[in-house]
Amino acid sequence: MRTCILGFVALLVAGSSLGAAEPTRYVRFRAGDTTAYGIVEGKLVRQLDGNLFRDPQKTDKTFPLADVKLLVPTRPRQVLAMAANYRSHLKGEEIPEKFKIPQPFVKGTACLVPHEAKIVLPKDSGPVHYEAELVVVIGKKARKVSKSEAADYVFGVTCGNDVSERYWQNDEEHKDVQWWRAKGSDTFGPCGPWIVSGLDYGNLAVRLRLNGETRQEDRTSALIHDVPTMVSFISQYMTLYPGDLIFTGTPGKTDALKAGDTVEVEIDGIGTLRNTVVKAK
Repeated sequence: MRTCILGFVALLVAGSSLGAAEPTRYVRFRAGDTTAYGIVEGKLVRQLDGNLFRDPQKTDKTFPLADVKLLVPTRPRQVLAMAANYRSHLKGEEIPEKFKIPQPFVKGTACLVPHEAKIVLPKDSGPVHYEAELVVVIGKKARKVSKSEAADYVFGVTCGNDVSERYWQNDEEHKDVQWWRAKGSDTFGPCGPWIVSGLDYGNLAVRLRLNGETRQEDRTSALIHDVPTMVSFISQYMTLYPGDLIFTGTPGKTDALKAGDTVEVEIDGIGTLRNTVVKAK
C-alpha cells in the first residue's frame, strides 16, 4: 500500500488552510486506534476535529500519508448515480427523450469500498462491468435548491467506479425489477481516494485503465446534465444531506471485469482510485 499512496503524492497541491483557494484534499482515514477525517498536507495527513461539513478544526496530530489506511471518503446517508449522462455512452448520436431530463437511481450505501479494496464478483453473476465516474460530495442539506444555488451545496468531488452487473440489469428475460443488486451489490461502489474541493469540476478529464490499458476517456464538460443540474433536480424530490454521494455517469463503452484485473479511475486534479478484482469464494 505504501508504494501506491506515495504514487499519489506528486498530484497533491494542499491548501494552506481550510478556506484556501487552492484545491484541498480531505481524507477519512485510520491510523492505529484513530479513525478520523484529515486534510492532506504534502506527505502528511493532519487530523481534523469536529464535523467535516461544519467548520472542522485542524489539530496538532499528523500522520505520514503513506502509513494511514484510506477509508471511503464519507459516511453518506444516500448514494445516487446517473444513468446515461454522456452522449458517448448512448447508442446513437441522438439523446432519447427520457434522458433529456436527469435519470438518477439509488445505489445502496453497503456497496461502497475505498481505494485499494477488492471488487468481489458474486458467484452467480454474469458480466460485471466497470464504469469510471466523477462523484459529487454534498456539503450541506439540500432541499428544493435552484440550479443557480446548487454549486453552494457541493463540498467537493472524488473518483468513483459504478460497478454494474449487466445480466441482472438488462437481460430481457431475467432482469430484476430494480437495479438493487446490479448496481448495489457489496463492493460495487469503489470511491476515493479522497475528496477534493476547489476544482472546476465542470471540465475535468476522466479516464479508466484496465490492467494499465486506457479503456474510457472523456471530460466532465461532456456531461448531458452538469453537476448543478443534477443536484438541483434530485433535491426537488429527495433531500440531500452532508456526505451524500452522487455518481455522475460514465462515458464511452464499458466492458467486463474478471478475477485478477486491476482497474483504475483517474480524474485530473483528484488522483487515482485503484481496485483489484476477485471472484467470491
